[in-house]
Amino acid sequence: MKSKSEENWFIHNGRHLIRMFRLFKPSSISKLIEYIKKNKFNDIKEGIYLIMYEESDSLTVRYPDWFERHKVTQQELEEQKNTSFDYSPKVSILVPTYNTPINFLRQMIESVRNQSYSNWELCIADGSNEKSEVRKVLQEYVNSDSRIVVTYLDDNYGISGNTNKALELATGELIGLLDHDDFVEPNLLYEVVKRFQDEEVDVVYTDEDKVLAPKWKHVDPNFKPDFSIDLLRSHNYITHFFTVRKSIIDRVGNFRSECNGSQDYDLIFRCTEVARKIEHVAKILYHWRMTEGSTAANPRSKMYCYEAGKKAIDDHLLRVGIEGNVEIMGLWGMYHTTYKIQGSPKISIIIPNKDHIEDLDRCIRSIENKSTYRNFEFVIVENNSEDENTFKYYENISSEFDNIKLVKWNGEFNYSAINNFGVKNCDGEVLLLLNNDTELITPTALEEMLGIALRKDVGCVGAKLLYADNTVQHAGVVVGFGGYAGHVFNGMGDDNLGYMARLQINCNYSAVTAACLMTRRAIYDLVGGLDEQFVVACNDVDYCLKTRANGLNVVYNAFSKWYHYESKSRGSDEEGAKKLRFEQEKEKFRSKWPDILRDGDPLYNINFPFTEGAFKVERE
Repeated sequence: MKSKSEENWFIHNGRHLIRMFRLFKPSSISKLIEYIKKNKFNDIKEGIYLIMYEESDSLTVRYPDWFERHKVTQQELEEQKNTSFDYSPKVSILVPTYNTPINFLRQMIESVRNQSYSNWELCIADGSNEKSEVRKVLQEYVNSDSRIVVTYLDDNYGISGNTNKALELATGELIGLLDHDDFVEPNLLYEVVKRFQDEEVDVVYTDEDKVLAPKWKHVDPNFKPDFSIDLLRSHNYITHFFTVRKSIIDRVGNFRSECNGSQDYDLIFRCTEVARKIEHVAKILYHWRMTEGSTAANPRSKMYCYEAGKKAIDDHLLRVGIEGNVEIMGLWGMYHTTYKIQGSPKISIIIPNKDHIEDLDRCIRSIENKSTYRNFEFVIVENNSEDENTFKYYENISSEFDNIKLVKWNGEFNYSAINNFGVKNCDGEVLLLLNNDTELITPTALEEMLGIALRKDVGCVGAKLLYADNTVQHAGVVVGFGGYAGHVFNGMGDDNLGYMARLQINCNYSAVTAACLMTRRAIYDLVGGLDEQFVVACNDVDYCLKTRANGLNVVYNAFSKWYHYESKSRGSDEEGAKKLRFEQEKEKFRSKWPDILRDGDPLYNINFPFTEGAFKVERE
């Protein structure tokens, strides 16, 4: 018979257990059941995470071999040691230690000592017992390497206070953050300092992975995008290794004790808010150790960290003058940030239509009947319909609802021109380009998108679109797939996490689909609307890239859900004249946007090959 604590744990975590079982292979389920039967209750959590990271994801299973093939070579390290940068700043690495296991402590320190870039100092603030083995080991290193400096604390000032004590030791121009039981690759500082050769760069962060006990296997690689503010407001994707100019910390202040548990998250927000330029090194250079009880291996072990993370986001929004609301999600360490809508701006919902009145009616009524946001108009752009019942429907629906406007496009079919025509005939200050074969699911879908679209830093917002079978049709677009662009997570279940939970949280992409795309009218006019040289394809991706070229963000909203009844078996313009036209438009796109196709999508990651689909490491 289970104890009360056991029952509470299973009640609290039942949903996550079910999701894990859905992801596991049959053999892994058997392993999990066997583990639970053979072990005590306190070990069940560890077993779940062990199997989850080792077995549940094909990416993770083959990642250790991938990592070995892609790590820096000895020859490269020798070349780096002989490289002379024009700018060779001292990097002060801050480490608060507290009763650190000696083998972990030594590995952490040796990983710094083995750096190919030599101008560093390791600033350690130790809060361990004065008679502990930790202090003996630290003194040993202090005596053998002048670049290692230690302050022995007479009290425990908390994680923020202890880190601030380490910061007091720093004499370098750059500050880096390292946890006491983690370790780094020998080319870490070389790659970081290389980015600081650009004098405008104030912040640099790298990719990272985790090493899993007891065999210390490399798992769970975090291949990050370039700076993504909406992803950062959803969770601390930057984490390690974070480096910032000391002058920035002097400006924004030290670590804050009120954010203990997420003190790095809070500092990252404050530094990135004022940074002139933020650089990302797309290499796995930091290894986060997963031990029993650590936040990495067992997120429930430190729930206070997530409350502190919420405060970090709340305070960030206050500093940047944005009214928002932050909720802790059921996914550990993930947050749902929404934005207050000032006033009640009108949304003009632009829907091109040729016949297909059943689709159109379902679309309109889903919004009319479900949406909690009410200030909108429908602008139906009639596009050469042939069925007389279509025009009868227009009369009926217009008499039923007083917010429907019908405008007629008499030219040849051109998706871009049709939408541009609809925009010219609308009244709203916010536009929603919407396909007629969509259906609103979440009542707050318009508000979710609108709050983001009204932000001054945003160009357009996309939604989560599902097929009729509740698998994903759209959750963001990566530029480069197939020499053009492709949807991420296509075909996954709605409740699937996706890579790094990206399917379930708001984040930035280079593009979203115009099947459901919200943008301000002022932005639409600024960039010239949809480019009419793209008659059928490429116009939405092109529009998003035009907004990004004007310094604006493109946001995927995971909480604005719609059905998009586009046929999964229809294909993508793969036959005859349609295929030829599609190829011609892709060629126009490639000519217009050569840089991103050459250099890679900055909101993806170069470690994911474009031949394998979204968020997959190359195959063996």
